[in-house]
Amino acid sequence: MNTFLAEELNLQISSRFDPPLSICHTAFAEMVSSQNENSLLSSEGDSQRTQYPYVTGTSVIGIKYKDGILMAADMGGSYGSTIRYKSVERLKQVGKHSLIGASGEISDFQEILKYLDELILHDNMWDDGNSLGPKEVHNYLTRVMYNRRNKFDPLWNSLILGGVKNGKKYLGSVSMIGVHFEDDHVATGFGNHLARPILREEWREDLTFEEGVKLLEKCMRNLLYRDRSAVNKLQIAKITEEGLTISQPYSLKTFWNFAAFQNPTVGAEGSW
Repeated sequence: MNTFLAEELNLQISSRFDPPLSICHTAFAEMVSSQNENSLLSSEGDSQRTQYPYVTGTSVIGIKYKDGILMAADMGGSYGSTIRYKSVERLKQVGKHSLIGASGEISDFQEILKYLDELILHDNMWDDGNSLGPKEVHNYLTRVMYNRRNKFDPLWNSLILGGVKNGKKYLGSVSMIGVHFEDDHVATGFGNHLARPILREEWREDLTFEEGVKLLEKCMRNLLYRDRSAVNKLQIAKITEEGLTISQPYSLKTFWNFAAFQNPTVGAEGSW
């Protein structure tokens, strides 16, 4: 039989039993598209965590003083521009030697506390007489925040981590994208702009506990006057070699009769 005729005959026979190639491509494309759509829907539906801030806390301030670390934060929780909650605790103990404070999304801070609970539990299970210090916890938080940033799913918090271990004081900060540093005094949020200038002027390495508390109260009062998300209900935490103490919530004495508060637009261009 002629070779050309044989090939033509085989093509005719196969076409009777096999679907056309274009139909196969169409069916395969529809199947892939359906699977992708289902996976996208399931991943969106399975997400149980906020992808952007809902309820947030404002500034946290931390300083070193003669015997250890002091940290202050108010107890406001803002829903957008509305101060919705006024009893949100944002200062927490981490293990035996560390203290953490957080500004930003409250639910993400709760997620971070879960991570830290697992970290401390795993460390305690070794039962080797050693325990994680503030420097190790700070390094861990840096990796967590940077890892989540690389996944484009960050934890919307700025954190302060301080503590004392073996007589050494440690104070550091880490942002939501993993930027971190150590210093003698740190702050988050508006505290970076409104409180740290005060700390640069008045902080000393030999501050007593009473002097440190007064300095933190001065910073928190300044934030209360100028930060709309701040509330006049705060806590101050102290951590030393002997242990950690977080104060009961209390209010600061304020003064609102400054001339700038009475008529803030006087002399301003375009004012009445």
